[in-house]
Amino acid sequence: MKTIINTKKILENREAVLIGLILFFMVVMTIAMPRFIKPSNLANILKDSSLLIMVACGQFLVILTGGIDLSVGSNIAFSGMAASLINMNNPELSPWVTLLIGIAIGLSLGMINGSLVAFGKVPAIIATLGTMSVFRGFTFVISKGQWVTAHEMTDSFMNLPHGNFLGVPNLIWFAVVVSALFFYFMRYTRSGREIYAIGGNRSAAVLVGVNEKKVEFLIFSVSGLVSGLAGVLWAARYAAAVNEMATGFELQTVAACVLGGVSVAGGSGTVAGVILGALFMGLLNNSMTMIRNMAFFQMLLQGLIVITAMAFNVIMERRRETMLLNRRLA
Repeated sequence: MKTIINTKKILENREAVLIGLILFFMVVMTIAMPRFIKPSNLANILKDSSLLIMVACGQFLVILTGGIDLSVGSNIAFSGMAASLINMNNPELSPWVTLLIGIAIGLSLGMINGSLVAFGKVPAIIATLGTMSVFRGFTFVISKGQWVTAHEMTDSFMNLPHGNFLGVPNLIWFAVVVSALFFYFMRYTRSGREIYAIGGNRSAAVLVGVNEKKVEFLIFSVSGLVSGLAGVLWAARYAAAVNEMATGFELQTVAACVLGGVSVAGGSGTVAGVILGALFMGLLNNSMTMIRNMAFFQMLLQGLIVITAMAFNVIMERRRETMLLNRRLA
């Protein structure tokens, strides 16, 4: 009986389930393809996952309130392209200044989304669907349809994600710092609690004094900020700023959140779950590129993962509601 109860508790703990899935997936892939476990490949997985972790954390805030940010991929493209053009035309400028400019651009785009949703009362899915196209269009405008390639970028700019600190690549450190800040913000600040409150019961949150407009403006601004950061690091990591950069990346951020146990209805989810969801997505994407012809099925598998994870979330939420109802009736 104790074993059954413990098993149920483990299955209800999304973080524990994800850790088990990640370990199982790594064992299977190592048996099938021994080169999967090579340190160089694991490092690539962590670096690729780092970009997803940062942007997924921003998406997490939006989904937590029952919304969605479909413009993160276009924000990454615009911020990365703008920063790359600045670096190309001003090679004497410090790469850290260029990084801050890219972050500011991403923040500005996020504030546009926040204004449309919070003050314009435009549904998040409609507002960000529109800005997704607008931001992508402006990426083509500022670049005049051209790319910025490695020989046009400075070494110091490209070294932003590739440099090392204490033997760990800078890109991973960026993800660690961003994750720690999100963890602290959601757990120990009033604004973090207000985001959970808005997602859990918007009407009740407003009645107790939560400023709905402030929260909505904040979450989209933060999502834009981390997208701007990821955009600069993306261009520097791959040594190329292309207009199609991060196309479809919004689906990966949503998949990481849903896989990590974030409810699309809002109100529940954790930063730890989002990080583990992003790591699983990173493992999956890496394995598909290693297996011949599997890369063509990447979008298909991501969609199936979202659907499966959402179904699992719904089942678990209904079980919790049933248990609470039974306790009240008892």
